[in-house]
Amino acid sequence: MKKRLFALMMASMMVMGAMVGCGGGGSDAPAPTEGDETQTEGDAAEGSADMSNVEIGVCIYKFDDTFMTGVRNNMQAQADTLGAKIELVDSQNKQATQNDQVDTFITKGMTALAVNPVDRTAAGPLVEKASAAGLPIVFLNREPEPDVMQSYDKVWYVGAKAEESGTMSGEIIADYWNANKETADKNGDGKLQYIMVTGEPGHQDATLRTEYSVKALEAAGIEVEEIGNDTAMWDKVKATELMNAFITSQGIDSIEAVLCNNDDMALGVIESLKANGYNTGDASKFVPVVGVDATAPALEAMSNGSLLGTVLNDAENQGIATTNIAAMAAAGQEITQDTVGYEITDGKYVWVPYVKITAENYKDFQ
Repeated sequence: MKKRLFALMMASMMVMGAMVGCGGGGSDAPAPTEGDETQTEGDAAEGSADMSNVEIGVCIYKFDDTFMTGVRNNMQAQADTLGAKIELVDSQNKQATQNDQVDTFITKGMTALAVNPVDRTAAGPLVEKASAAGLPIVFLNREPEPDVMQSYDKVWYVGAKAEESGTMSGEIIADYWNANKETADKNGDGKLQYIMVTGEPGHQDATLRTEYSVKALEAAGIEVEEIGNDTAMWDKVKATELMNAFITSQGIDSIEAVLCNNDDMALGVIESLKANGYNTGDASKFVPVVGVDATAPALEAMSNGSLLGTVLNDAENQGIATTNIAAMAAAGQEITQDTVGYEITDGKYVWVPYVKITAENYKDFQ
């Protein structure tokens, strides 16, 4: 854990310049809270306000998402640390259900809301509900449109720059290609033929991870050719089915890399590859696959060599930051880096940096 927290702090400082090149809109990465290297950024919020009357209602788009499970577990743990009450509900990937849940939280007298929206374009009505009730609302992981964020003075967002994760994903594949050109270029044509497995259509993370991963390959001087692209909706089982279809239509020997918008889909792809005799330890039968999130199952796949790499989407700090902001706002505190432990960009945003995970450092994150 000490290695992991130290690595996160170092990454936080190093990516500030990198995000400008990733189309990050000039937003800075969060600066680590001052203190020793084992302190999490969110520690600054602990014990700084009375939380005895704080009750946070949290809507998660669906509970069986591996990454969001990590976020909500950290939200619960941080609320317990602060002494705040928290109630987390499963929106079951239905926006109508989530709307009703927000209404219920308001009726029950919750003092703050935190929402991982099913549909980020539907955030406006949720802000209107919060505003009418005078409640702070924190969105997480799925970023509302800028006009929605500016429509109310008690709305914040916690997430990460998706373009940064896309860039890192592409760099992991590029490094492998350049180091193993003779075996990686299966047909010897000098081009990288790849499959892209995407998340939910219209989700900004899916769009930007896809776009920037390819840009990173091209920036590395690699000529690329996309031979397959489809959505698996962030889901492992759907990704296995999709990869089976790609193997049938394209032939497994024509696939030189697979880029996936998250780890669950990457693991689904690997299941398909293993069923076809690939990625089981034979170096001559290996297709490099990369994901995003650095979930525990993904790190395990890296340890056995079936997954090439991933990118840490920091569930710990996203969960802590969201809880700190909601709790402090409910307690009547001004939302600043001093009160919540994270840098606040433009008064409304906390950007938690990604970290590239490769064979060289994955053990630090297990």
